[in-house]
Amino acid sequence: MKKKISILGSTGSIGETTLKIVIKDYKNIEINTLIANSNIKKIIQQIRKFKPRNFVITNVNVFNKLKLNYKFKKTKLFNNYEKIRDKNDLTVIAIPGLASLKPTIHFIKKSKKILLANKEAIICGWDIISSVAKKYKSTIIPIDSEHFSIAQLLKNHEHQEVEKIFLTASGGPFLNFTQKQMKKIKIQQALNHPKWSMGKKISIDSATMMNKILEIIEASKLFSFSLKKFKIIIHPQSLVHAIVKFKSGISKFLYHKPDMIIPISYAINEKNNQILKYLKKNQNIVENLNFSEIPKKNFPITNLLPKLDKYPSTPIIINAANEILVDQFLHNKISFNSISKYIFKVLKDKNYKKYAIQKAKNLNEIFKIDSWARQTTIDKILNKKQ
Repeated sequence: MKKKISILGSTGSIGETTLKIVIKDYKNIEINTLIANSNIKKIIQQIRKFKPRNFVITNVNVFNKLKLNYKFKKTKLFNNYEKIRDKNDLTVIAIPGLASLKPTIHFIKKSKKILLANKEAIICGWDIISSVAKKYKSTIIPIDSEHFSIAQLLKNHEHQEVEKIFLTASGGPFLNFTQKQMKKIKIQQALNHPKWSMGKKISIDSATMMNKILEIIEASKLFSFSLKKFKIIIHPQSLVHAIVKFKSGISKFLYHKPDMIIPISYAINEKNNQILKYLKKNQNIVENLNFSEIPKKNFPITNLLPKLDKYPSTPIIINAANEILVDQFLHNKISFNSISKYIFKVLKDKNYKKYAIQKAKNLNEIFKIDSWARQTTIDKILNKKQ
């Protein structure tokens, strides 16, 4: 019997990588539901190529245009994921930002296994996600390369054996920039990651190092370790994605090329012969590996690390402010260096503690804190311009 798979964010880099894997194992996988926002060209291509049972287009204008101008015999079009009631064997969550939290919860209830590639949903709503997953007997598997590596490295080990967990960062495009160069960063420079091909938001997060801040919060929740257990180190080759140091004096790391097809394919089926052939064919000889401390002058956002566990909802606030600031930078409204500066301004706001000390127990409380942080960030930007 074929496994039914759904992909949320099918036109993004994670979604497209998953579909590559599906092509290599098409006999054993049936595409149930794909969800995308507004890339009409890719949506049409995916409908024609993969013939999913359902396709959800969240952008109303794109949805209406497709409904009016196209007819697809084997695919039903929807504008709302809540109308999808089908059960899945696997669901890949690759929608960026906090917008993924509600659909994640919806699909957990309908999936045996959730492959999660969204940091923000875990950071802001892990307690809810884990509770729903337990109730509906759904397994959560992280497919970010760092968390995939940690999961593999912790197998057959107890928590008390672990001394430190290192998450590696390539350093992105600005690792060796001078302070003078850092003041003149353009949008395209920030999007041009030297190792990974990613969406715009995560590319900017990688350039600022915010992605590592979010990954540490995510890892602490996924693996139930204190935030103090984690450290970020620079590793330009992007071949080692996490290192676990044990109290015994032994350290372990997982080495694989910077290709998301590896963690995704293992999460789907680690015994897939077609994928194993691909991996073997594309495996490089072990290269020299370099590790170093973070140059904080180039990545001031890493100064957030000591503040992450001060109050329970600090991560929600940091995430919300960052989403606004990345969007503002991508629309050329603020400078690259302003991203970190505005986040620290939000954390110094007179009402910050009032919201940060709250322990969000449901979606409404999460979105209330998130909304305050977004509005406060916008206010800080507008006040600067006035």
